[in-house]
Amino acid sequence: MKEYNITIIATNNPKIIKLEANHFLVKGNYEYKNIDEAKNSPLAQQLFYLPFIKTVYIASNFVALERYDIVTWDDVKADVAQQLVEYLNAGEPVVNEEDVQKKQPITVYAEVTPNPSVMKFVCNKRIVPSTYEFKNIDEAKDAPLAKELFHLPFVKEVFMDENYVSVTKYDVADWEEINMQLREFIRDFLADGKDVVTAEALQKTEKSKQQEKASISYDDISLQIIDILEEYVKPAVASDGGNIQFQSYEEESGTVSVILQGACSGCPSSTFTLKNGIETMLKNMMGDKIREVVALNG
Repeated sequence: MKEYNITIIATNNPKIIKLEANHFLVKGNYEYKNIDEAKNSPLAQQLFYLPFIKTVYIASNFVALERYDIVTWDDVKADVAQQLVEYLNAGEPVVNEEDVQKKQPITVYAEVTPNPSVMKFVCNKRIVPSTYEFKNIDEAKDAPLAKELFHLPFVKEVFMDENYVSVTKYDVADWEEINMQLREFIRDFLADGKDVVTAEALQKTEKSKQQEKASISYDDISLQIIDILEEYVKPAVASDGGNIQFQSYEEESGTVSVILQGACSGCPSSTFTLKNGIETMLKNMMGDKIREVVALNG
């Protein structure tokens, strides 16, 4: 039997918190404004017995809760998280998804990226809780969507984050020939309610994050760099179908090393972006502590 853990995550809206689980909870997205709307969700019904709960949103591996003003989250969030852990570990149902129509209303549209070999396919729902990058079909054994994409002869690499899939193609194919096929393939896969990544992949990701936190102790400058990358750089990079990760900072040389993933990996314009975007930003914000930014392809 799965053992659930819950992580409390603040959001930009002070009235809403996110309770993230270490296992998938549901395949679809569900929003409930009151207990009557929550007929197919025993968990949401349970949460509405708390007098300060205004809205319950359940998707993928998290539950988001909106509160009324009678309390602050600082006063009650720990108790709510504990109740959720106990509920899930008791094996109680989250949403009776068999009561929900099997085919989900999924839309997928294609976006070009600065990398001519990569196309970004954006979905109208969150499909993965974290970033996943696959260079070949062997690496995709715990990711059914990526594994099936690799069966297409023109798919070279697959990168997934939040609500999109970036596909790197081999040069033998033109996007005009395969764009529609890929878009419909991804849409049909998601509409059938199939798992994009398995529970095992989710567990590995969570374990990897915990091990990284436990094994790596960043200095103050590195932490500042990470904050700047998270707040200013990652959203822009994600919009181009890629991801950037902090690798290291060398104080003596003032060199910052980062890892580029997805559309950014091997992109002809990535050097320009590094030198004229990220490097300039870090120099402006951190002064002479930063002399150079170098990239490693993921």
